[in-house]
Amino acid sequence: MNAVNTDLLAAFWAYEQALGVNDLNGLDHWFLDAPDTLRAEGDTVLVGHAAIADFRRGRGGAPARVVERVHVVRPAPRVAVVTAETRRQDGGRGLQTQVWRHTDAGWRIAAAHVSAVSAPVPDDRPDPAVWRVADGPLVASTGQGPLAHVRLAVKDLFAVAGQRVGAGNPAWLAEARTEPEHADAVRQLLDAGAELTGIAQTDELAFSLAGTNTHYGTPANPAAPGRITGGSSSGPAAAVAHGWADLGLATDTAGSIRVPASYCGLYGWRPTHGATPDGGLLALAPSFDTAGLLAHDPVLLRTAAEALLTSGDTTAPITQCMVDEELVSLAEPEVRASFEAACRALTLRTALPLARTSTGAAEHLEEWFAAFRTVQAAEAWEQHGAWITRHPGALAPDVAARFENGRRVSAAERARAEQVLSDGRQALDAVLPPGTVLLLPATSGPAPLADAPPEEVEAVRAATLRLTCLASLAGLPAVVAPLLRVRSSPVGLCVLGARGTDRALLDFVTDSRNPAHV
Repeated sequence: MNAVNTDLLAAFWAYEQALGVNDLNGLDHWFLDAPDTLRAEGDTVLVGHAAIADFRRGRGGAPARVVERVHVVRPAPRVAVVTAETRRQDGGRGLQTQVWRHTDAGWRIAAAHVSAVSAPVPDDRPDPAVWRVADGPLVASTGQGPLAHVRLAVKDLFAVAGQRVGAGNPAWLAEARTEPEHADAVRQLLDAGAELTGIAQTDELAFSLAGTNTHYGTPANPAAPGRITGGSSSGPAAAVAHGWADLGLATDTAGSIRVPASYCGLYGWRPTHGATPDGGLLALAPSFDTAGLLAHDPVLLRTAAEALLTSGDTTAPITQCMVDEELVSLAEPEVRASFEAACRALTLRTALPLARTSTGAAEHLEEWFAAFRTVQAAEAWEQHGAWITRHPGALAPDVAARFENGRRVSAAERARAEQVLSDGRQALDAVLPPGTVLLLPATSGPAPLADAPPEEVEAVRAATLRLTCLASLAGLPAVVAPLLRVRSSPVGLCVLGARGTDRALLDFVTDSRNPAHV
């Protein structure tokens, strides 16, 4: 970042902080003291420094908000246009565009335009593509604990006492036993006070990233109407996005929490491999399976994660962010532009340095990706091949093809792939020490349209897997935050941390969401 832009962003951020605490003198300072200075909002245009100052004195302060993305354009020497995308505490969104002029006294705002959009009204209609079982609370809250009365949606891979595991497939459900007890992760969240609101749908045997289940339907995505939710944790993600649940207990093997979080505008946590319990969880590929969470609120995500983490860590706080441009280039151009704007806002909010560096991961990515897919498919066939063989035609063709790929993996191919993954883990551990996070787009693009042709959905899946496979193959923790936006659709920003630094990572994401003002 050049010195001129550094000074400009410092001025912008000082103005934003003054706005947050309604510092009238500070606000007057940053607006150009001239008779043609302009501020527009709604159907009102204020002209002149005095008129703008009078308006602010009568307003009583602006609502608290978080600056999520900051865009900068330099159309002429000594002139800059800064557009900030913001989110209010009620979920509404806003834009502020300012024309800054560099004067003898420094940068000043010569013109500003402000707009706001109200938060969407929640849709309370039940959706069978979201819920497999939702007959009132399946387990009531104890009313005590850090998750008291938090409504929990459980992905249909976890054992729930008195219920069957359906795994997104009616043939599987028909043969499933009634579970005698809760899965460990379910029990721990209930012990913390959560209410088990219902069992949410999943892609078949969790072997997909789309959220389009041929048997139960495609859940509606309220954050991006007409687009898919992503999977395989489609049900929990849709339940939370609709406001039917506060928290989603889900799984992530290759991105099944991170992708729905990105597509649905949610926070999602994939923990360090082995850091959360997997007892009572139907496996897909045990070397990569993790039990994690989805939520609208990062504070709730952090609180619920504490109920699941099986061990403590004493990792120091995050002190540095990294961006690898070669990895970011895997995303679509509009995602890359939004990612850059989000990183700019993130560094302003946290005051942390942002190092642009090569991690070396891009150089090996295709080899690592191929090895990951080989081992994942082999383990998936190992888990479910016998059942699939006994039930020909029970799976959708695309899911069946992924399992068939696993059947074809030889022992020698699997051994070679496992060695490649071992080398990849060591390489990523070396470039990602505790205290440092790697920032990435969570997905290659926004959610595909629900009626997109299968080949398009598969192409998006393959592109996104190249971004999500890094955390999966290395067993690293990752948190997705809804900080990117492409046109009207959300895209997540993924924060990837060192092994075992889940709490530091969750604290970083939670703290980074604090508005510049309270």
